[in-house]
Amino acid sequence: MLVAAAVCPCPPLLVPEVAAGASAELDPLRAACDEALGAVLAAGPDLLVVVGTGPEAEVWTEGGAGSFHRYGVPLVAALPGGRAEGPELSPALTVGAWLLGRAGATLPTHACAVPADAPADRMLGLGQGLAGLADRVGLLVMGDGSACRSLKAPGYLDERAEGYDAALARARQALDPGLAAELKAEGRAPWQVLAGAAEGAGLTARLGYQDAPYGVGYLVASWS
Repeated sequence: MLVAAAVCPCPPLLVPEVAAGASAELDPLRAACDEALGAVLAAGPDLLVVVGTGPEAEVWTEGGAGSFHRYGVPLVAALPGGRAEGPELSPALTVGAWLLGRAGATLPTHACAVPADAPADRMLGLGQGLAGLADRVGLLVMGDGSACRSLKAPGYLDERAEGYDAALARARQALDPGLAAELKAEGRAPWQVLAGAAEGAGLTARLGYQDAPYGVGYLVASWS
């Protein structure tokens, strides 16, 4: 059963070594991620599952690692409680592994990559399955909101983007995959995994951070 969850964005700039001179700009975001993840760990899950986008559906149950070498930083982040061999974690999951290392997490951890365009009903079903993997399951859900919040945003300015991001904290189950794709909101599929996992769990969501510092919607929330 799902006992707690944290929703965090996954920009590589969350890692100070990648952000370099711009690192301080995201200190409030890092602090919010630390707090949300800390609440999940404090809930005492038996198993933690990190969910994020990837080029294809893939799972890691015996550990795994990803690197930030593509950003010119000789840094590797590994899932706790397992081996680092095997397929490399997707970028979103790598940021999740970095957050877990920053938090000093040591509990058994699985990771699950889902395609950004995965059907909503499949993601809801996946979430229900993940919630049943242990008596007490915690989720760390990695995903960005729309990438169309400003003229300099990766997807340029779309007037629908701000309203879309504002709705994320209220209802993840009904998110429109087509609109998410148009607004380049890659977190849609992982958020719907959370919606499926949280069904019937009686959890309450608390918003810890919501902003778009680089024209991309970043949301941090905790469910407990």
